[in-house]
Amino acid sequence: RLLQFLNSDPLKTDFNKGDQQFQNLQNVSAEENFVFLSNKIEPSSVLETAPLFDDLKKELIRKKILGPNFTESYCWPPIARGCDVLAISHQGNDPLLYIPPVLTFLQSESCYTSLPNRSGVCILQTLIVCPGWKKAQLVFELLKTYSRCSRPLHPMLIIVGQNKEEARNVKIHRGCEIIVTTPYSLLRLLEHHSLLLLRLCHLIFDEIEVLFSEASEQVFTILDYYRKTVIIEERLYSPHQIVAVGTCWNKHITHLLKEFMNDPYIVITAIEEASICGNVQQVVQLCLNSERIAVLLRILDFTPNNVEKMLIFTSTINEAQMVHQALRSNSIFSLKIHKESKFNFEYVLEHWTKKYSSGTRVVLVLTDDCMQSLGITDATCVIHFSFPSSPRIFGQRLHNMSDNFHNVIEKGSFVDQEYTKARSVLLLTENNVCHALGVLHYLKHAEAEIPPELHDFTARVLEAEEEKKLARPLCTYLKTLGICKNRRACPDRHHINVQTDIPQNIPDKITPTPGCMTIVPLHIVSATNYFGRIVDKQKDQYAILAEEINEYFKKPNNNISVEKVEKLALYGLYEETFFHRVQVVEISPKKEEKLFFNVTIKYIDEGRMSQVESHQLLQLPARFQCLPPQAVEFIVCSVKPIDNEIEWNPRVTSHIYHKIKGKPHEAKMVLTLGNTVWVDPMVRVTRLSNLKTYVNEYNVRSEILSMGLGTDNPEHIKQLQKLCRHVKVLAHEKNLETFIKEETVSPQNVSHLQNIQENSTESCSSSKMTLEHHPYGGVSEVKEAEDSTLHQRKCFYPEIKWFQNEETVTVKVKIASIADYKCKFSKEKVVFSACSGDKFYLADMELHQHILVEKSACVIKDKEAIIVLAKEKRQSWCKLLKNKNPHVSFDFEHWEDFEDKSPFPIGTKKLHCPTVVTEELMNSSEDSGTESDD
Repeated sequence: RLLQFLNSDPLKTDFNKGDQQFQNLQNVSAEENFVFLSNKIEPSSVLETAPLFDDLKKELIRKKILGPNFTESYCWPPIARGCDVLAISHQGNDPLLYIPPVLTFLQSESCYTSLPNRSGVCILQTLIVCPGWKKAQLVFELLKTYSRCSRPLHPMLIIVGQNKEEARNVKIHRGCEIIVTTPYSLLRLLEHHSLLLLRLCHLIFDEIEVLFSEASEQVFTILDYYRKTVIIEERLYSPHQIVAVGTCWNKHITHLLKEFMNDPYIVITAIEEASICGNVQQVVQLCLNSERIAVLLRILDFTPNNVEKMLIFTSTINEAQMVHQALRSNSIFSLKIHKESKFNFEYVLEHWTKKYSSGTRVVLVLTDDCMQSLGITDATCVIHFSFPSSPRIFGQRLHNMSDNFHNVIEKGSFVDQEYTKARSVLLLTENNVCHALGVLHYLKHAEAEIPPELHDFTARVLEAEEEKKLARPLCTYLKTLGICKNRRACPDRHHINVQTDIPQNIPDKITPTPGCMTIVPLHIVSATNYFGRIVDKQKDQYAILAEEINEYFKKPNNNISVEKVEKLALYGLYEETFFHRVQVVEISPKKEEKLFFNVTIKYIDEGRMSQVESHQLLQLPARFQCLPPQAVEFIVCSVKPIDNEIEWNPRVTSHIYHKIKGKPHEAKMVLTLGNTVWVDPMVRVTRLSNLKTYVNEYNVRSEILSMGLGTDNPEHIKQLQKLCRHVKVLAHEKNLETFIKEETVSPQNVSHLQNIQENSTESCSSSKMTLEHHPYGGVSEVKEAEDSTLHQRKCFYPEIKWFQNEETVTVKVKIASIADYKCKFSKEKVVFSACSGDKFYLADMELHQHILVEKSACVIKDKEAIIVLAKEKRQSWCKLLKNKNPHVSFDFEHWEDFEDKSPFPIGTKKLHCPTVVTEELMNSSEDSGTESDD
């Protein structure tokens, strides 16, 4: 019965609100100031008494840091003494957890006198390993800021790409004692600088959980390097320190603590992370709200081997009374406490704290508001009979078992256990399904067993959440990398939206070569992501418009400032030596208070955003607003940053910026969605002076790879194609034009397409089926016809019969049970598409003669569509299509009718248009064995 609730429409439940409450368990400990310690630490909660040197304290005060936060008060003392420290906290991604105490220790130069002092050996003493270049840059900037008040340390930031020559040529600054880097960069550096770590004393891992999840092998390799350097005899009396900080527990941390740290100080100020560290077993029971008592009794139906102290949490007094009564009715002795029974506190605590023999079970039913008064920390099992009302309450409930967190560590048992003494059991009912995503996330993080029903239900919830994002733009990471690593938290959509991903700002005809175009990047977002224009080589309308705009505004009388700025309106803007068309996207909320105010604008022909003063905007005549915005987004395919990074190193972006900005490039389209075009290759073509010869100056993708900071990404387009295949293409006008275009077959490739038809009866055999060559479609691919036909969209060519009279041509398209259809007429062409069941039919007919579009029509009957084409000239058609098609034949049933109505005698008619009979008869005989799916 519970599945009936879970299978109901997930969109009717407010999952966002519930998920946000439970998913972020990273906020549960802030108010309680919980701390889990493996060794006793006297916290330094005031900056004046903190173990930092005086000048650093003054610098912190100047930076408005008036004292250590709760986690820092426990971390700074052991780090400043040179001890091994592991810190897990909600603030674990803040470098100030370790930078001030490390800088303090480095002031004691006497501690390093025993270090090896060999010629050519770097005096590096501190190494900070960060999960990516962006975090390394932040740490480096903080080091530069706070090391100004210390003795000279000459910190360096080293990010090395895959080019061996680059790593070989790295020069360590003289006197450098601190290096900030990433795991991959460090290992590349060590290949050519093997003595780099010889004097290393302090090894610091920033965001340890990210390092272990993204580069665990590299981290342990670095730890092995470090361990080998500190065991030599001359390092016996020098400092040895490993510091690891993060926000979450990770399974690899256990190995780090056991194998590489020496009597570490473990500081965990996040209760839920401490429970995972302490191997608290996380269990979720799915049940109906009305069945909770029965489920609770099943949980209690066992005989413990040791003393079992169980807390059953309820949210109301009535629930506490109900649970207590149910336990008594089933002969289970239990204690009960709630806010209206305060006189029972001493009695309850007396029974709770008694010494019991093995096999005894003590059960206490209580409400959440009694936890702090009781101060219990030795429970072995917590049962959440009522779902916790907030993450903070969930953390407080787990805190009641905190003594058992300590027990696991104090025994020195860092290794995984088959089962744990402490257990948390959460009852999830239909009343709490809005928290399902958060519960699933926590179970995965704790590596707990996940009920199959919960997994299936949350999959549907995630799908429903994606449906809510249909109005959002397509995820940037999905577009540039083919994958988004954090879909759950990402605000943008990750599915193709037929309505949103329609063509924008893209000309209908780009170049005479299908799929190829000339582009000019004008705004460089990253190494592979740009905004710019597509240049029409035949007639560049934007170039004409730009010239007219500049000529217009050169006259002073035309430079009229806008009196009232309106959002989304188009204006002119003078910048440097050029006038631009801009659109106002946001107006300063304080505009009423000022004569001149800031507005956020978008350069609609370049794609960049900017802020300008309102008085800089000029009135733009309507004739300059007719041309659609020209800015198109371009993405270079199949290349990504190295080392599992998701953002490009600024070095690469800067290099590409100076290389390509404002220059025309030849590019071949691979895919198009909306206003975004994926290209590969993108080449700068240069004409040799005095020669009619063009050479490829560079390929942008190859240029990125040559820097050593990019690598191949073969899954990029495959992932996007996968998304496109899941889109159901309807035969509505806008969707059909957006997603599918069919090119008419030329005589020379008829045989080729017939071969395709023989290989797959599900392919469109009458035409070379491709998605559009140019961006005038929501989804376009420039691939081989076979790939597009067989993989992108399975389609059928219907059986077609036709006949004529003096004024019209009647075409019968044989399709049973037509559901959706579209018939588009043009002077020389008719495109008919329809759905029947799960099959999609498409016929692109390039006509032998011209028709009158306005007088042509299409009518649907039971098993066929009847298309009546009005002839432009009253003359007999020798054939229907320009090119022969095996599925099209003359309808000889109407031959006599045509004969009777003709003003010509029968013999004359046959002589006048002999190919009507001969060609169609030949097709009928030749293709009698060809099957058309009907």
